[in-house]
Amino acid sequence: MLFKSKIIPLVAAIACAFAGSTYAADELIVKIGHVGPISGAIAHLGKDNENGAKMAIEELNAQGTMIGGKKAKFELLAEDDGGDPKQGTAAAQKLVDAKVNGVVGHLNSGTSIPASKIYHDAGIPQISPSATATAYTLQGYKSTFRVVANDGQLGGTLGRYAVQINKAKRVAIIDDRTAYGQGVAAEFKKGAKAKNKDVEIVSEQFTNDKATDFNSILTAIKAKKPDVIFFGGMDAVAGPMLRQMKALGITAKFMGGDGICTAKLAELAGDAMADGQVICAEAGGVIDAQKKASDDFRAAYMKKFGVEVQIYAPYVYDSVMTLVDAMKQAKSSDPAVYLPFLQKIHHKGITGDIAFDEHGDIKNGTLTLFTFKGGKRELMTVTK
Repeated sequence: MLFKSKIIPLVAAIACAFAGSTYAADELIVKIGHVGPISGAIAHLGKDNENGAKMAIEELNAQGTMIGGKKAKFELLAEDDGGDPKQGTAAAQKLVDAKVNGVVGHLNSGTSIPASKIYHDAGIPQISPSATATAYTLQGYKSTFRVVANDGQLGGTLGRYAVQINKAKRVAIIDDRTAYGQGVAAEFKKGAKAKNKDVEIVSEQFTNDKATDFNSILTAIKAKKPDVIFFGGMDAVAGPMLRQMKALGITAKFMGGDGICTAKLAELAGDAMADGQVICAEAGGVIDAQKKASDDFRAAYMKKFGVEVQIYAPYVYDSVMTLVDAMKQAKSSDPAVYLPFLQKIHHKGITGDIAFDEHGDIKNGTLTLFTFKGGKRELMTVTK
């Protein structure tokens, strides 16, 4: 009896231990990395992107998502790259060292491009929700994707719009010397010239992504009397630039890509924007079929964070969901196993149908043209 009284609790303890390890084996930890500028002049855009990732992760966990017969527990590993390439590569290496299963980011082309080599060398799939530089997906990396249109589509469409709809004959171009700014400005020029070879580029100037004083370049531009000024850069620079344009009496149309096409631009520009003066494009767009899902996301975002979506949070959400869809199809969160499924994915997202071409660019990407009236973004048209 004494022997039995000791052995039975021991057996029970061993059984409990095995039960615990079985439960742990049935739970799959999936780490999703996100990188964006959470500090610096465009921190509002980085935080917007990170919030989109948080919403996706929370929803996946609430749904009890299964991968290969195991309940997945998703963890978000968020890093700040400050919009700086050197900081971006350090953040990328940190995520690789943490053995993330996939990465959503970075926000900027200038950080996404150098970081993509680090992810590629580690065999980790990367989806950028907002990097538009054409070079990003032309490096030959099979692990690199994006869910928005590229600068060729974005800048080219704006260039054609400037001369076809705005009837611009004299155009000035400014860029901020970043990979994104230079790329979108070059494509704008190419698009404008393709539509009307007689359009005159009266001035080409450059600044940097931290500048606040533009009086010298704007004074030089004013003397050329342009119909349109195109700026390749971000809203943190575009806002003060618009203020100084007004102070100098420059009334030309002001055009730019997705970097300036944010809800915050009106605040940054103050009262310097005349209604309809600014025309910009978002490297994405929701057609009627996705409108309800997109509206529901924006309402949920406002309820959760107390602010409006700036621009790319829905694309971050879709990027996370696309990664996980590939994992579910592959029945594995192992990057080497699910990458081939990601390359062939057809995911129905809230921003549209997501599928990638041989370079990792989104197929049939849409663009949305906006203007500003009464300090609010106003949709003009969605195009492909």
